[in-house]
Amino acid sequence: MPARSHDWFSQALRDLEQAEDSRGAGRHEWACFAAQQAAEKAVEALHLSAGQEAWGHVVARLLRELPAGVEPPAELIEKGRVLDAYYIPPRYPNSHPEGAPFEHYGPLQSAEAVRYAREILDFVRVRMA
Repeated sequence: MPARSHDWFSQALRDLEQAEDSRGAGRHEWACFAAQQAAEKAVEALHLSAGQEAWGHVVARLLRELPAGVEPPAELIEKGRVLDAYYIPPRYPNSHPEGAPFEHYGPLQSAEAVRYAREILDFVRVRMA
C-alpha cells in the first residue's frame, strides 16, 4: 500500500485555504465546514504517518486515538470538539430549528473554526516532519 499521509495533509492544507476563502467571501457556514474538514484530514494524515489507519469524521476522537508518543494536549482535543459541531449543521437546513444554515453562522464562528483548524494542522505538521 503506498504511503498517502502527505496526500491527506496536502488536501487538509487546501481545505484550510477554502475555509479562509469562504470566510473572506462571507460564506461563514462553508468556512466552518471546510475548517472541520481540514482538521479531520490533517489528523488522518498523522495517523497514516504513524502507520495506522483511522476512520470516522469526529476530530476529537481521531485526536484521542493517536498512538502513544503523539498525544495532543487536552486543549487541542477540545478545539477538535468545537470543529466537530461544524460537520453536518452548516450544510443541512434540517440541522436547525428554522432557517437556512447560512443564517446561523457568522464571522465569530468562522474565525474560531479557521483558527482551531490551523492549530490542529500546525500540531500535525510538526509531528509529521
